[in-house]
This record gives sequence, C-alpha cells and structure tokens, in this order.
Amino acid sequence: MKKLKIGLIGVGGRGRHAWQTHNPEEGCEIVAGFDPKPESFDKIREELPNIKIKEYSDYREMLKTDIDAVFISSPDFCHEEQAVACLEAGKAVYLEKPMAISLEGCDRILKAAMDSGSKLFLGHNMRHFPVILKMKEVIDSGLIGEIRAGWCRHFINYGGDAYFRDWHSEQRYTNGLLLQKGAHDIDVMHWLMGGYTKSVVGMGMLSVYDKCGRRSPETPGCAKWDSNHWPPLSLTGFSPIIDVEDHNMIMMQLDNGTQASYVQCHYTPDAERNYTFIGTRGRVENIGDHGKAEVHVWTQRGPRETPDIVYYLKEMAGGHGGSDIGIVQSFLNFVRYGTKTNTSPIAARNSVAAGVLGHQSMRTGCNRCDVPQLSQDMINYFENGQKKK
Repeated sequence: MKKLKIGLIGVGGRGRHAWQTHNPEEGCEIVAGFDPKPESFDKIREELPNIKIKEYSDYREMLKTDIDAVFISSPDFCHEEQAVACLEAGKAVYLEKPMAISLEGCDRILKAAMDSGSKLFLGHNMRHFPVILKMKEVIDSGLIGEIRAGWCRHFINYGGDAYFRDWHSEQRYTNGLLLQKGAHDIDVMHWLMGGYTKSVVGMGMLSVYDKCGRRSPETPGCAKWDSNHWPPLSLTGFSPIIDVEDHNMIMMQLDNGTQASYVQCHYTPDAERNYTFIGTRGRVENIGDHGKAEVHVWTQRGPRETPDIVYYLKEMAGGHGGSDIGIVQSFLNFVRYGTKTNTSPIAARNSVAAGVLGHQSMRTGCNRCDVPQLSQDMINYFENGQKKK
C-alpha cells in the first residue's frame, strides 16, 4: 500500500496526539508541520529521533506538497478556515473538536468536504472511551428498555487552570465553554440516546472567575495545571478579558422524542463526567469516566447504592483513558480502507449546534432556540461513508 504522508497543523499541545501515527515501517509517516512555536519541532524530533519533518511558517504552503492527510490541532477559532483549506486542497482531515465555533462554520466545513470529496474525520475521542462504549452496549442490548431521558453532570476542577488564563476566556475565540467542553458530552448523549437536539434552552453565568485577580495584557497566559490553584477566589493571573460563563446548563429536546439535560461547572473541587440514561425498564450510570471506572445498572426497584449489575472496567494505556490510541487508528483505517467510524461529521455539527444555540439562549433571555436542519443530500452523503451514490 502507498505510504500515507501526514502533515500537522499544530505540532505541540494537543498536536502530540498525532505523533503516534508516525510509523514508517507500517506505511505512515509525519513529513511536515506548521506551528507558531519553534520549540514544538524540537520536542517532536527529541521524542521521534527518526522523524524527517519539514517546518512550515504558513500552513497553506504545506498544503501545496504531496501530503495525504492533515491533523488539525489548532485553537478552536482556527478550525473553520484551516479545515476548509485542507479539504479544498484534497487532503484527508482529522479535525479536533469542536468542529467550529459557529453553526455556519460547521456547515461550511461540511460543504467543503462534500464538494471536494476529501475525507473528513472528527476527533470526538469520547466515542472511544471504554466507559461510554460499555454504557452504549448496555443500552443497545435492550437491558434497560427504550431510552426516554438522559443527563450529564460535568464537574471541572481545572477550569481555573485551563480556560480562564488564555484565549479560552473570550467569546470571540471559543463562543463559550458550554460549546468548548460540552461538545464532547452533547455528542455522547446524542449517540447513546439515538437522536439529535432539535430545540434547546440554556442558562449560565460568569459567577466566580470575574472576581479573581488578572494578569496584564502584556503578560502571556499560562494555562497549566497546578494543584496549588485552589480555592479560585484566592488566585491571580487570570485573563484580562473574561466574557465566557463559568457554569452552564441546557435542556435539550431531541428529534426522536427523548429529552436530555447537561450541566457544567468550572470551579468544582473534583473532576468527573457523570452520565445517567433512563429507559422504560431501568437505568445506567457511570461512576468515574476513565481509568478504573464502573458502570452501574438498575433493572429493579431499590436504593441507588445497590445496583443490580456492576461492570468494573480496567485501566487502559494511552491518553484520555486509552481512547486516543483507538481514535487515531480509526482515522487511519478510514483514510486507507474506508472503514466505518464511530465518529460522524453530521453528529459533530449537531453537537456544536446544541452548544452554540444553548449559549444564544442563555444570553438572550433563556428562550427556546431551534436547530436549523441540514439538507437530506448532505446527510445522505456523510451517512454513506462520504461516498456519492
């Protein structure tokens, strides 16, 4: 098989996720990269001593070469422009979530993929989390009946480290953290509940981090985990501009008649995603979202502390609970062999839609917002494995 030549837009940071594709003996090789930080190239050469990666100061110049696929691991506000350019240049694209920071941006990316015929893959790695796959297995088996309701509580104790000290703190770069973080969870809920949000109501506030000490505009932001960053109101060094909410909540009406809620807080002392899905014959819930997590199932009446079935999951190697390895291999198999994927560009667009319109609702009086529908031709194209009939 022809060697797959890979380019990186974003070599460091989340771009490290793509480094595992470099395996020349098996026909995959990283050959080019764009990153505004030169030290990112030093680090990849240090970790992969056999790599021959060419540095580019403009990703558009990189797209003029004979690379086959591109990993886009840049900040959210760059996704739309870069994904469209890559797709129009005929490159297969691995695009980190969220797909874009606007619904119009997502639809422009989908159109570019459909018009060009270039393959588009979305990095929703939670569809490869063992705990999510186990809950999906339980639901698909019919053990808890037909799903009618679901919710997710998202505790984020690293909000003050990761999201309020750099570009994440501004709407112009993220739209908001309901979208930035919640795109994962909304996508999982859509997937396990078997439908997409058709209308959403949101509520949220900036209630804590607006009261924290700020850094000057001239001081670079440092979004780095520090166990001493607690409690929030005692800290300094936050972004000079903070206009995103630090807690968010939405209610979603799905197109298959089910209903869901998602709540998110960025100043909790603990960190976990806790899902529950309730069917006509029981419910399923996760305890822990990676590592040695558990999945609990109730099929009879009784207290919460005595589930009828408990699945104990083993800890897996690799980033994000082992999911990073699985999703990268899924992308490579999709590009090389056309293998069916867990992830979906249509699903990624619809998770962004719920996040974007959830923010719109919370910022305009908490009114209901309806999700604009895609054309059936576009839906059919992506559901057919990105092949035109």
